[in-house]
Amino acid sequence: MNLRGLFQDFNPSKFLVYVCLLLFTLLFALRLDNYVQCGYWVVFLPLWFWKGMVIAGSIVAGFVWWRHPSYRVEGEGYVDMKAIIICLCLNSLLLIFEILACNQMDSLQGNSKLVGNHLWLVVFMPLFLTSPMSIAACVWGFRHDRGLELEAMCSINVLQFIFIALKLDDIITWSWSVVFIPIWILMCLLCLIVLYYIVWSILILRATEIMAEQRRAHLMAAFTAMALVVPLLTFEILLVNRLDHITSHPFVAVFSPFYISLLVLIPTSFGQRGSNHWWFGIRKDFCTFLLTACPFLREYGNISYKMESMDSVTPPEDQDINREMYTTSIRTVMDHSTKLIVPVVSIEMPD
Repeated sequence: MNLRGLFQDFNPSKFLVYVCLLLFTLLFALRLDNYVQCGYWVVFLPLWFWKGMVIAGSIVAGFVWWRHPSYRVEGEGYVDMKAIIICLCLNSLLLIFEILACNQMDSLQGNSKLVGNHLWLVVFMPLFLTSPMSIAACVWGFRHDRGLELEAMCSINVLQFIFIALKLDDIITWSWSVVFIPIWILMCLLCLIVLYYIVWSILILRATEIMAEQRRAHLMAAFTAMALVVPLLTFEILLVNRLDHITSHPFVAVFSPFYISLLVLIPTSFGQRGSNHWWFGIRKDFCTFLLTACPFLREYGNISYKMESMDSVTPPEDQDINREMYTTSIRTVMDHSTKLIVPVVSIEMPD
């Protein structure tokens, strides 16, 4: 296992988002099943931490940008700072929605009807505002070769947000399976993409002129896409059946496939490009900054481990024979020459 290759191009922002979503959905399912009796303000703590890190990172980056004008010309400084501003605006709207939703759900405790402090249309209003901003951000990201996954999800799911808000306010009386029609359309497209990956990987495996590394890469991409989309589709089907009272499974069991999708996404943050170097004003890759701040980690970061099979290990008898042969050869050289020949040992020093 090569630690340097594992942490190369590590994306800390995506790792933070995936872990926070995993913790939040786990706490949320436990709260819906009444396994925990804490308030929703505690359940939303992972999301508060996520938004707090975004706000703190952007504030520190803005301060460094203002105090050191010479840093702005380093690399793509202006593009990185614009990306931070877009991300800050979008996450601020998400934070407002989460605060309103948390207040609304706390007011619904003990009520048999979905009647809270506000209409759900008011609660979802920040999500409606994220749609035009996300569309503009996606256009900007496409022009500057920037990956904006969160912005893309917010822009294509605005119709789903409207349907959910209307359903919660009893303005429409459709079943949840009908309300989730925009999600079903999106999942059909994702299933087609997964099918494309599978067929393409099969064709690559049958091709003889393709290198083995490329075959493994295409096979891993197909497996990752399938392991991400299939549990997500299963979760949505279980959720719709639970909301329509077709089944009575606990929400922890309903959310279990979604946990699998998040656990698949977390390892993808390692070795993935796209991290903004201006978060917290570090102006470099996160792992490079971490190795600079903690020099003792450089030694461990440059160590590689190789697992050998038992067949390749020399048995004790062979080791004794090799040791005797080596001692005999050294004595022979010392007898015939005054110059001792020492075998060369290459030791790879850490960077």
